[in-house]
Amino acid sequence: MGEFFSDFARLYGIEGEHPQRAFWLLYATILFLSAVVYRLGFARKLPLLKNVVIFIFLAVGCFVMTIFAERFPVVKCLIVIAVVFGGYKWRLHRSNKRNDPA
Repeated sequence: MGEFFSDFARLYGIEGEHPQRAFWLLYATILFLSAVVYRLGFARKLPLLKNVVIFIFLAVGCFVMTIFAERFPVVKCLIVIAVVFGGYKWRLHRSNKRNDPA
């Protein structure tokens, strides 16, 4: 039955003695990576309360994604997205720094 679980679910021990702990570790990983992806790709300057509301909805959505991540490679996809967005932000920063006349 282990071939039905994703790599990260097996890494955290979803099949072991503590599947609840593995689920919450997977949830924390997805929540962290989703927050990084949001900040790199989609975040704008918002007031504090609006940011809190956005991260509450992000946390709820990550719970649903964690259920899917037990079987599908959600964490791997989030890592790839974070790397792509990080590279884009880095190149954008470097380009703006080079063209800045100050």
